[in-house]
Amino acid sequence: MKKLTILLAIIAVVACTSKKSGNQSSSEKTVINTTISKAELLDKIKGGWAGQVIGCTYGGPTEFKFNGVMIPDSVVIPWDSTRCLWYYENSPGLYDDVYMDLTFVDVFEKEGIEAPANSHALAYANAEYMLWHANQAGRYNILNGIMPPQSGHWLNNPHADDIDFQIEADFAGLMSPGMVNTASEICDKVGHIMNYGDGWYGGVYVAAMYSLAFVSDDVNYVVNEALKAIPMESQFYQCIADVIAWHKKYPADWKQTWAEIQNKWSNDIGCPDGVFRDFNIDAKINAAYIVVGMLYGEGDYSKTLDISTRCGQDSDCNPASAGGILGTMLGYSNIPEDWKKAVYPVEDMDFKYTTVSLNDVYEMGTKHALQVLEKNGAKMMEDKIEIPVQEIKPVALEISFEGHYPVERNAVDKTLNTQNKKVQVEFTGNGFVLQGWAQKTAKEYEESVAELTMSIDGGEPEKILMPTAFATRKHELGWKYQLPEGKHTVEIQLLNATPAFRVDVGDVIVYSSNRP
Repeated sequence: MKKLTILLAIIAVVACTSKKSGNQSSSEKTVINTTISKAELLDKIKGGWAGQVIGCTYGGPTEFKFNGVMIPDSVVIPWDSTRCLWYYENSPGLYDDVYMDLTFVDVFEKEGIEAPANSHALAYANAEYMLWHANQAGRYNILNGIMPPQSGHWLNNPHADDIDFQIEADFAGLMSPGMVNTASEICDKVGHIMNYGDGWYGGVYVAAMYSLAFVSDDVNYVVNEALKAIPMESQFYQCIADVIAWHKKYPADWKQTWAEIQNKWSNDIGCPDGVFRDFNIDAKINAAYIVVGMLYGEGDYSKTLDISTRCGQDSDCNPASAGGILGTMLGYSNIPEDWKKAVYPVEDMDFKYTTVSLNDVYEMGTKHALQVLEKNGAKMMEDKIEIPVQEIKPVALEISFEGHYPVERNAVDKTLNTQNKKVQVEFTGNGFVLQGWAQKTAKEYEESVAELTMSIDGGEPEKILMPTAFATRKHELGWKYQLPEGKHTVEIQLLNATPAFRVDVGDVIVYSSNRP
């Protein structure tokens, strides 16, 4: 903490000689000036990071074990002072929504707060940790030359609306206290690495709530005000607006609001793993569960975590977001001791795949927040900061899978190998996703890359590379949207068949321009 104290003093001195608001753009109109002490800033940043770890740990045992159903009150979710340490030592992959954040924090630390999107993209694409869904599709794109923002675009990423950036956007709000538009700009840079449309909006919204948690202790205000960052025309906005309305209609019954969410918003459109299944990793429904936890939790830390967890689906990431936002609002010093005591044993331990601990990110995060505040016209005084709270502007409208409605899910269940090198799939619609994966046929073989081609209706073949290595795999075998509505034939051919690997072909998800 000595380094942090020196850093705060240096920034205060530098700020005294700088212009008061010379870096503030005209589009970022100041509506409120909020004063926060530097000690309070640090306390809130610590609360955000620690709260995220606490929520993730609490929900860990239930993650995707309750899909399309609430977790019953009869299911006891364990908690004690050893929980975080157990996961750190035995199942560190639980904290993917934390160490993913830290990848971007580390880039800002090394390159400064203006670090470009490509630096963030390359850092996460080449990291050692395993990835899934939009993150893995984005990683594959980057490793194969498709850089952001195209790496997250729905035409290149069937998981564009998935939760991935939503669980990783905490850092953007934590480094932008009271400055939602600034947080959105950071999200624009980083979030389009892996997401687009509603998937990106999930991160923008979560970051906005973090940002507002620095300047308001009113949960209802934070939930409602942050939604101004999202275009009203988007389904993400409409989903969260519904949750807010249902909370007003059923103020004492979160389970009724959950049922309304399930009835209206539970059908996934994009994620090939979730279409026509109970599994749902779509950003907006999981964001709805965050909001349910926050609104019905009413500022109570235990209620907030428990409700956001018991909504099910991604039930570690959702309480992580809710716990981090509320932790920011309360501050580290006000997180109840029964929750915080589990964090103490791990605060000096590096997260898996990183060289960063909680104590490290408390310091780094505060430094970055101070830099962002100064850059955006905050008035730095000896012990306090006057934050020019920005009038929130909605980000640009983006719609994934527009004009595409899932109509069929059919099993193909074929294997491509030395005996069978070709498969054809016929469908009627305007788009498809073909699930598939390459894998070694025996563990003693070295990892390799399957080379395939995909042609549609006899057209020019498209080259496909499918690594057998899990970390660099292609999440789906192939896909194509925006085809003319009608009958189509997809042909996949394996070019470099050897006994060392095979390519399994799973289901085909069919889309139509005609709403079912």
